[in-house]
Amino acid sequence: MIARTARPVVALRAAALLVLLTACTGPASGSAAPERSATAPAPTVSGELQDGYQRVVADVLPSVVEISAGGGLGSGVIYDEEGHIVTNAHVVGDAKEFEVVLATRKDPIRARLVAAYPQQDLAVIRLTDLPRRLRPATFGDSRAVEVGQIVLAMGNPLGLNSSVTQGIVSAVGRSVSEGEGEATLGNMVQTSADINPGNSGGALVNLSSQVIGIPTLAARNPQMGGGQAPGIGFAIPASTVTFLADQMIERGRVTESGRAALGVTVRTVLGDGFEPAGAAIAEVDDGGPAQRAGLRPGDVITGLGGEEVTDVVSLAEALASLRPGGRTEVEYLRNDERRTARVTLGEANAPRR
Repeated sequence: MIARTARPVVALRAAALLVLLTACTGPASGSAAPERSATAPAPTVSGELQDGYQRVVADVLPSVVEISAGGGLGSGVIYDEEGHIVTNAHVVGDAKEFEVVLATRKDPIRARLVAAYPQQDLAVIRLTDLPRRLRPATFGDSRAVEVGQIVLAMGNPLGLNSSVTQGIVSAVGRSVSEGEGEATLGNMVQTSADINPGNSGGALVNLSSQVIGIPTLAARNPQMGGGQAPGIGFAIPASTVTFLADQMIERGRVTESGRAALGVTVRTVLGDGFEPAGAAIAEVDDGGPAQRAGLRPGDVITGLGGEEVTDVVSLAEALASLRPGGRTEVEYLRNDERRTARVTLGEANAPRR
């Protein structure tokens, strides 16, 4: 049986647009069908590009591991020579001990949890018995990631260890939610490389053999019964991975989240047609950004930083695209009157695990 991780893939908030491309069954009236030469040469794969793919696989795949936790399988990336491995928080779950299989050997090695930070779906574990030859991955600069870059996703999808898929960077700076009540992840890299259960925690790699992200989520299409939307996956950018992993290794937990906060507790409110109509403030932190801007319980937030807010999730997504210390506008309703406030954002707390 093929094992898979328990994490469901993220549901797209916007309805997917499916375009059916139909080919003409024949030439237009009065025109001749173009001839095709039977001797025309078939397209060939560029040997240089193929060699580049194989070089990257040889460079990076030894740094990608398989992690067994609580009966499920996931992936991880060797972070340093001390045996630290970065992966997703949803891969480790509530487990404290794990079995890790390196790409270069068959026998599992035991590992223990260092720390996890579910708010950004990241965790660090450490091998308890270091092998002689351990190859840490090289993490790239997320600021250099550009749309259209060719990338390879490496991991253990559906338990098929050391698998590689290919695609491009489709977008950067995405904010996505893992679901109602789950983490909202900011500044994500979107890719067309296949991300399947078991790929979580693996490596998204550029053609310079640098890890530019940790594959985390694939999209689901609600118009197709919640089935996986092909070619839409998301990875935590390398800069976020190193920023948080270094804290977990050095301090045993995340102390600086780097995530923007308003300092409010909110709930979703419904409009006259019973559709989500905003995020109502239930509590305001004393001395927090919202209170300093004049917001108070009962106000209904309808926009943040130019993004529409219809519910708790969309507010979290809007915040995920911003940074602590930045100034932005909050649109809200108070007694059915539309108002706007300028807010200097704070930083979300990083709770202990």
